[in-house]
Amino acid sequence: MARPPRFTTDQLLDAAVRLAAAGGPAAVTMSAVAQAVGAPSGSVYHRFPGRTALLAEVWLRSVERFQEGYFATLTSGAEPRRAARAAARHVVAWSRENPDEAAVLLYGPAEFGRAEWSEEHTRRADAGNERVFASLSALAGALGATDEQARDRVTLALIDLPLSVVRRHLRAGAPLPPHAEDMTEECTAALLGDGHSGAA
Repeated sequence: MARPPRFTTDQLLDAAVRLAAAGGPAAVTMSAVAQAVGAPSGSVYHRFPGRTALLAEVWLRSVERFQEGYFATLTSGAEPRRAARAAARHVVAWSRENPDEAAVLLYGPAEFGRAEWSEEHTRRADAGNERVFASLSALAGALGATDEQARDRVTLALIDLPLSVVRRHLRAGAPLPPHAEDMTEECTAALLGDGHSGAA
């Protein structure tokens, strides 16, 4: 009877995420992950054929976990402005609960070697992005964002603004302040307006 593996894939990825959060993508190597969990290097190679695959999985698991909640918020069926405020708030709340994964996502897929990913990894990344962007586009339409400037306002309110709040603190190695979610939601609401001015 085969012995169960001592280290699971998630344990190895958890260690890789911690390494990336602390030292950036360059810190994630097969040997560093093995050392972090006290495993032989063969345990890492058994699950990931090489560093490129490891980096891809670190990024994809992190972004897919974030996107799941963000997508659910965008498509909750709530009144559009309420859904938009909740989506912006989710960015900050999720980052507070998952600071290491949030730190990973601040780098972007290119820094995790996307140009060298397998076709399957690239397909997963594209599918997740397309699902979220389609939902953002639908919400923008529901908000009355019919021209480029209005759509840019929605992107600023739901993506750029909450990410800037998260980035400033995480890059400084500081926890998010208790008021971060409320402040982000207030700024998003101000950007989106009350729906009667013709702006999104």
